[in-house]
Amino acid sequence: MRSEVLRVWYVAYGSNLGFARFRCYLAGGRPHGGSRVYAGCRDPADPAEVAALEVPGGLVFAGESGVWGGAMAFYDPHAPGRVACRAYLVTAEQLADVAAQEMRRPPGGDFARDLSGILADVESVHTMGPGRYETITRLGERAGAPMFTVTHHDAGGLDPAAPSVAYLRSIAAGLREAHGWDAARIAAYLEPAPGIAAGWSREELTALAGEGAPR
Repeated sequence: MRSEVLRVWYVAYGSNLGFARFRCYLAGGRPHGGSRVYAGCRDPADPAEVAALEVPGGLVFAGESGVWGGAMAFYDPHAPGRVACRAYLVTAEQLADVAAQEMRRPPGGDFARDLSGILADVESVHTMGPGRYETITRLGERAGAPMFTVTHHDAGGLDPAAPSVAYLRSIAAGLREAHGWDAARIAAYLEPAPGIAAGWSREELTALAGEGAPR
């Protein structure tokens, strides 16, 4: 008899707030504005459910993305505030394949298999390695299924840096799509995050967040 498939929520807080962008991790492809083609998951099925939510913590922009240029977003569970997220109900195997692709590892490889095997036992935080998205953080439950996100093991200790236009544009579009926020609210949300002040003013954030908004 086949064992029951473990369903989990993958909680996105960066560019994967946008559903089309996240589908590149599931089914393969290159996201709009990005430079990388993703292999996709072993199981390319869409999420069973999608939900907007907020979790305690803060965003940090740091490092340098090979996909977008500029800094990447990381979730800091110890920072004050709230992080706007989008949760996708997927299988443990899919979440593991997504996490593997974040670290430029093959879906279905050793990293993905190891992660999918331990997810059911992760009660708080589990670090798979020193990489930028190799720490799995459990964020409670929703509708009986555990919620997880991926981040750096010491997000609060990273050196802040400014994100690129393309990356912020993707996050802003995802916030508008998932939460229905207008440009002013998106700018107010992003402005306090470490790294933003190194390259962005409130006025610039508002203008960027307004791109593509319905008139």
